Amino acid sequence: MASIDPAVASVLDTHPPNDHSDEDELLDILDDDPALDTFREQRLQQLHAEFNKAKHLRNQEHGSYTEINDEKALMDTVNTGAELCVVHFFKSDFRRCGIMNQHLEALASLHFETRFLRINVENAPFLVTKLKVQVLPCVIAFKKGVSVDRIIGFEGLGYTEDTFSTHDLERRLLQSGSLARPKVNGSNEAASLQRYHTGSGGRGQATKDDDDDWD
Repeated sequence: MASIDPAVASVLDTHPPNDHSDEDELLDILDDDPALDTFREQRLQQLHAEFNKAKHLRNQEHGSYTEINDEKALMDTVNTGAELCVVHFFKSDFRRCGIMNQHLEALASLHFETRFLRINVENAPFLVTKLKVQVLPCVIAFKKGVSVDRIIGFEGLGYTEDTFSTHDLERRLLQSGSLARPKVNGSNEAASLQRYHTGSGGRGQATKDDDDDWD
């Protein structure tokens, strides 16, 4: 993925483009940067290109955490619909799947370059068998249709939901190249999780405690 100027990335990451974004406002923010100097025109052009790219991707449901109920549709999206995909195989009554949902939704709102999807394992018998999904939650990252990382449970993230943060999950996915760059900080993580709870009315908050082996 092409590199992006740090000043441009900072503007985009602190003001993520959405349906209500004003490109002129973002250009003004960048124009106020005292370090713009000789790179001014190049940075303004890059911001314009990235803004349009973000709008295009959001029109294709990037920037949201989408549940897909048909495994063929999921395979089509992973293989041909998006270069970068993160897929959560979940079960609605598994407590840890609900926790993973919160963090993935928070990442989806920040990382518009990546599609964030989830599918209930009961709707994906073929994929569950093919990908050998046995423990939930199971998060698989794909790049150009090829699996580049698999997170089983909270493996490699934290020992409990109290120590497992959105930043931990972002750092893990960055290692596999399934995210473009670091974007999570303390303030936007808290805001994203708050939006999840406010907008979902508690959806995804499963209650089953014994949530490892589901088969």
